[in-house]
Amino acid sequence: VKKNAVFMRLVAFRKRLIYMKDREDFNMAEVTSIRPADLTNIEKNLNKIHSNLQVLDSGVGTVNENVKVVYNEIGSLAREFHDFVNIQTRANRLGQAETRLVKIRQEIEKKYGHYDIIRRTTTGILQADDLGIVKKETISTATEELMISTPGYWLAPCLVALAAWINDQPELSEKALKEGLNRNDEKTSLFFALICRRADRKSACLKWTQRYLEKQDEENLDRKTIIILDAFASGLLGVDSEGIISRQMTHWLERLADKPGFNEQQTKQWSDAINLKRKPLKEDSYTYLKKYSKTWPILQDILEGACLHAEILDYFIDIFDQETSSDSVIAQLDEILTTLVTGFDDEELPLRMEEKFEQFVVDFGGDESRARQNMAMEQSAFETHKDFTQLLTDAAMKPESSHASVSTQKFAIALSKEWVSNAYNDIVAQNRMKIPNEIEINIDTFNDKTTDGQNEQELIDKFNALVDSEKNKALIQCALTAFDKFCLYGGGAIAIIGIFMLASGAGGEFLGLIALIAGIGMIIKYFTKKEKIKTDRQDFETHFEKKRTNGSQLIRATLAEIVDFRSDFSEKDAESQKVIDFLEQISPEQYVRKLSDSNRRIRI
Repeated sequence: VKKNAVFMRLVAFRKRLIYMKDREDFNMAEVTSIRPADLTNIEKNLNKIHSNLQVLDSGVGTVNENVKVVYNEIGSLAREFHDFVNIQTRANRLGQAETRLVKIRQEIEKKYGHYDIIRRTTTGILQADDLGIVKKETISTATEELMISTPGYWLAPCLVALAAWINDQPELSEKALKEGLNRNDEKTSLFFALICRRADRKSACLKWTQRYLEKQDEENLDRKTIIILDAFASGLLGVDSEGIISRQMTHWLERLADKPGFNEQQTKQWSDAINLKRKPLKEDSYTYLKKYSKTWPILQDILEGACLHAEILDYFIDIFDQETSSDSVIAQLDEILTTLVTGFDDEELPLRMEEKFEQFVVDFGGDESRARQNMAMEQSAFETHKDFTQLLTDAAMKPESSHASVSTQKFAIALSKEWVSNAYNDIVAQNRMKIPNEIEINIDTFNDKTTDGQNEQELIDKFNALVDSEKNKALIQCALTAFDKFCLYGGGAIAIIGIFMLASGAGGEFLGLIALIAGIGMIIKYFTKKEKIKTDRQDFETHFEKKRTNGSQLIRATLAEIVDFRSDFSEKDAESQKVIDFLEQISPEQYVRKLSDSNRRIRI
């Protein structure tokens, strides 16, 4: 029985071994069939994924590089766009100013064009009477027609009075004269003072001059007072008149000088007038400083101030080198009379101011801010009344607006030379005070300073140190993160787990496949990121070496311009002494013409 029982167990065990062997063979066959069937396909797909990831990574790297380039270009593009907008704005404003000038002049012609007929007729009547080639009745008829066609204009009754005087009609002359005085006493008095002097009636000229001066206040002079000053400086009014004007000017100056703040006012007044002669620097000058130094606005301002010395010296020399007119007294008086009658009247001022402003815009190429600045300093020339010293300043520095002759300019500068010198010395001192001890250099992220541009190697060393620092910081950022490093080992572990899950069966094949794919993907990510970091580091090396080279070149170029600037400024600033020396050697007595009947003396 025992033997039979053992035998039965052996048979059963053998059957079980055969069954297990068959089962193992089946499983091995199943695994073998999975590997070539499933894993090969999986491997192909993973290779495709890897390839696509490399393409994607390459694309991302290209995009990153392009983004860097774009960011670098944005700054320069913004500056170029800003410059373009400014240029376009100025061009548009220039065209607008030219159009406005045409319209304003048309409006002046429309509103006040008939005044020109009377103005041209004035000297025409005088010259016709000198020649005796026009009938006196014709002169009377012409003046009466003008009187009718221009109601309210002060010059019309003056011409009627002049024609009646020529025709020996005292009653008509007196009536017309009263109407002229009623319309504008000051201009009528000036007009007949010059007419009487032209006719060599010195006594009558004296009376008209006295009448005019009696109505003047040194703080509120009529702007036409320049006419008397012009005639005086040109030596046209004779001995008695000259004495009155000389004493009157001295009296005005003494009373003005007694007022508080007079000297400060004169300094500012002449400083503003002198600064009108400043000119902007050429656009192509100091291109590197303009672009790579935040100090440039100050440098530009003081260099323009230094260039002013040569400008003002040439201006003064041009005035004083002009020969005194050799025309006859009558010709000079006619010229002054023309100034009186053709100079625009007070009612024309608003349009004339608009015209002058738009002309400034044209002169400065559409730069409205500079036009406004100059217009503010020119404003005094359009004021109907001003103090005596302002009259002298305008005569000297704004002859186009004040209608002053060269003789008057010479006399006004000579009489005001003390104030001119003070103002000029103040301009020079203020300009020198603005000279910066250190000049900034701003190239990309590099910001430093130099005194005279001689520390080139020091700045380049600092720049190189900055580039090295920035490069190192950038390279430090180009490193594998802890997660990236984990991807290699973690991904390998996950992939192995996936393989075992696939091999074990028991329904875990799908999860095993997912784990395998994820693990391989993490490994691929690791090597992809490592390759990208290598590429980025090479790009950074190239970028910073390019920055080093370009930056060093820009530093050298900027320093060279700083050296040129210092030298240029010193040379131009030295011209200031020539201006001071020039002013010292002039005196008012030199620039009042001496006629044969003159015996002038003027106190200063």
